[in-house]
Amino acid sequence: MAMKCGGGLVLVVLVVACMFDAAMATKNCTTGYNAGRNHTNGFWGFAGRKNTTLGSRRIIVGGSDHNWRFGFNYTDWAIKNAPFYLNDTLVFKYDPPNDTTFSHSVYLLPDFWSFQNCDLKRARKIGEVSDGSGDGFEFVLKRWQPHYFACGERDGFHCKVGLMKFSVWPLMRWHN
Repeated sequence: MAMKCGGGLVLVVLVVACMFDAAMATKNCTTGYNAGRNHTNGFWGFAGRKNTTLGSRRIIVGGSDHNWRFGFNYTDWAIKNAPFYLNDTLVFKYDPPNDTTFSHSVYLLPDFWSFQNCDLKRARKIGEVSDGSGDGFEFVLKRWQPHYFACGERDGFHCKVGLMKFSVWPLMRWHN
């Protein structure tokens, strides 16, 4: 019994360490095996690293050139723009429903399985179809936990086929 518990603990520590390493990735290297890795000294590139952004950030989902839209790979965007920090604000901008664009919404999914399968049954709608117009609507990353976002329109079709989903796990800010 002790071996099973100990093995489980090692697995949890390993998974958390891998997630932490992936979240610390930056864009200072663009090619090869270490592309996107943080090249500072220390354990996983963490020791002695000063965070240059002392306050929370306001981040437009998809970047300023890409509103929340069908066909843009938001998972790729989130990986390239990591890390995200507690109290950062995600801004979702999208056109209100009209005759020339698809309507969009934003859902917060409860877990990784729901995220992988674009299952909206237990998801919570955080952005209505009209909320993204103008300055968009904001979601503040207040908890240290994974956040799974997806477009819920057409019963998850935009999530499944249109790549309109991403996840973030905000880190705590470290000030030296």
